[in-house]
Amino acid sequence: MTKYLIVGAGLFGATFAYEAAKKGHEVKVIERRNHIAGNIFTKEVNGIQVHQYGAHIFHTSNKRVWDYVNQFAEFNRYTNSPIANYHGEIYNLPFNMNTFNKLWGVVTPEEAQAKIDEQKSILKGKRPENLEEQAISLVGTDIYEKLIKGYTEKQWGRSTKDLPAFIIRRLPVRLTYDNNYFNDDYQGIPVGGYTQIVEKMLASDLITVETGVDFFDKKDEYLKEFDRIIFTGMIDEYFNYSLGELEYRSLKFETEKLDVDNYQGNAVVNYTDAETPFTRIIEHKHFEFGKGDKNKTVITREYPKTWKRGDEPYYPVNNTENNTLYKQYKELADREAKNVLFGGRLGQYRYYDMDQVISAALNVVKTEIGD
Repeated sequence: MTKYLIVGAGLFGATFAYEAAKKGHEVKVIERRNHIAGNIFTKEVNGIQVHQYGAHIFHTSNKRVWDYVNQFAEFNRYTNSPIANYHGEIYNLPFNMNTFNKLWGVVTPEEAQAKIDEQKSILKGKRPENLEEQAISLVGTDIYEKLIKGYTEKQWGRSTKDLPAFIIRRLPVRLTYDNNYFNDDYQGIPVGGYTQIVEKMLASDLITVETGVDFFDKKDEYLKEFDRIIFTGMIDEYFNYSLGELEYRSLKFETEKLDVDNYQGNAVVNYTDAETPFTRIIEHKHFEFGKGDKNKTVITREYPKTWKRGDEPYYPVNNTENNTLYKQYKELADREAKNVLFGGRLGQYRYYDMDQVISAALNVVKTEIGD
């Protein structure tokens, strides 16, 4: 039996804890926040499951992961169909025939493609070298200017000309009248919220959980006490930023309870102009098809911000400079932290969707513990 310490009670740590306990290992989970479930934490307000750290829609084409997560919750049939608000003009996302018709008046896919081809000819066949050029190569100049440029620059805090092209290489563009943002086979939101999933994962006699606990307050003690540590925090923080700080983007959330039944008519509305300071408004009750107290709703505005120490890091900035620094930290970890496994979005410094988090955790379980 191995004695495990898991640092972070998010989806990665909880998945590992659940599997380790199933195999008879003793697990302790500590969490810096005062609650479990990490960024997928949901809480009921006015009969509505409120996503406390931004919208989370579970989607995957991995049937193994879909079946796995359905052990812990029943999922509804929610389909992610965000809309864009550009100075009061409303457009469908992802970019599809509804978008092209509203913008250009085109009706057929052939007409839409011809318009895109006409506009992207400004690049003269050049291979895109930055996000701006990549966006224009995919959807032309009009959509780039109205629906990509302002939103993206707010999100990342820098010019699209200074962002790598790969960020939107897989931007959904459809020549169909389909407002489903994802192409995945499975999609939905757990009935009753996400927190229950992690609660059930951690509900074993072999698992103890402590919230409001900072690993770094007793780091040396933990390293002596436990056989193995699964660390899901920031890898650069683990090493006290000894090689320098990795770059992250953070978010500020403003949540309001309103005495109206329906505020914006959709779960997610992106504000794509540069002048609006927030990137989107989430109306949580629409994730559950309007369920909740009558004439009550809850909305959240999301404001991207530059990360600084003490802020929550949400998104790694995976440009060449940061990825090079991460590799140096990974080499340091391999040399000096042999009993520590770094996992999740922050431990591995990469963006993960929820299904990818579960898949990555199960892969670590297989390597660490076996089938």
